[in-house]
Amino acid sequence: MQIAPAVNAWFRAHQRDLPWRREGFGAWGILVSEVMLQQTPVARVIPRLAEWLERWPDPAALAASPPGDAVRAWDRLGYPRRALRLHAAAVAIVERHGGVVPRDVPSLLALPGIGDYTARAVAAFAYGDRHPVVDTNVRRVLARAVDGQGEPGPPSTRRDLAAMEQVLPEDEVEARVTNAAVMELGAVVCIARSPRCEECPISDMCRWRANGYPPYEGARTPVQARFEGSDRQVRGLIMAELRASDIPVTHAEIATLWPNAPQRDRALASLLADGLVTTVDDGFELPS
Repeated sequence: MQIAPAVNAWFRAHQRDLPWRREGFGAWGILVSEVMLQQTPVARVIPRLAEWLERWPDPAALAASPPGDAVRAWDRLGYPRRALRLHAAAVAIVERHGGVVPRDVPSLLALPGIGDYTARAVAAFAYGDRHPVVDTNVRRVLARAVDGQGEPGPPSTRRDLAAMEQVLPEDEVEARVTNAAVMELGAVVCIARSPRCEECPISDMCRWRANGYPPYEGARTPVQARFEGSDRQVRGLIMAELRASDIPVTHAEIATLWPNAPQRDRALASLLADGLVTTVDDGFELPS
C-alpha cells in the first residue's frame, strides 16, 4: 500500500512545531528527546528538554556531571532510571566515540539503555539514514490502514519493522519524512479512541474504514497497572524527597512519606537496587 506520498504531503502541511524537528537540532538533542519521550507526554518533555540541553549541550557535559545530577534534573518526567541510562550512554559516547553520538544502529544499540526504537530513531531523524522507525502510533496506523484491524495487538519487533519497511520510500529524504509523518498521524489523527477519520489524508485507502470499522478480536497488550497506591507512586514520593534535599534524607523522614511500611520499604529497596538511591551514614541520597 503506497501511503507515503499522501502522508508526507499532509505532514509537510500540518506537522506540529516541535523542537527536535527544527533545523540544526543535533544528534545529541535527538537522543535526549527520544529517551525523554518514552512514556512521557510531549508537553511535559519540551520544557525539561530545553533545560537539559542548556545545561548539558553535548554528551561530554553530561558525562562530566555526577549521575545524581541527572536524576535530580529529570524531576517529574517519570521512570527516573532513564536519567541514569542517559548518563551512562553519555559516558559511553565520550569513551567510545570521542563525544560524538554514533550514526550506525549497531553502535547506538551498544550504548547503555538504548533500545531498538531509540537507536533507529536517532539514525533516521538525526542522520537521515533509511531505517523503519516504529512506535505505538505507527503500529496503530499500519494496523488500521494496511491490515484492516482496529488495534495493532501486542508488539513484535521483527513483524513491526517489516511492516514499516514496506511503506517506506526508497529515497532517504522521503523515508525520513514518512517515519515522522506516520508517527504524527497516529499521534494526532489516527488516535486510539475516536479517530478523526475526516481529517485523515489516507482515509480513502484505509482498510479498517473500508471494512466498516470491525471490532478488534485479536490478542491485546496487557493493561498497565494503575498508578495510585502502586509501588511506582511510592518510589516517586521517595525520589521527590531526595531531589528536593541537598543533604541525606533520614529513615525517619522517609517513614513520613507513606503509611504502609512494607510497601514503603519495598519501594526503597527497589530504588537502591536500581542505583537511583545510595546509602550514606545519615540516610539516603541520589548517586554521586
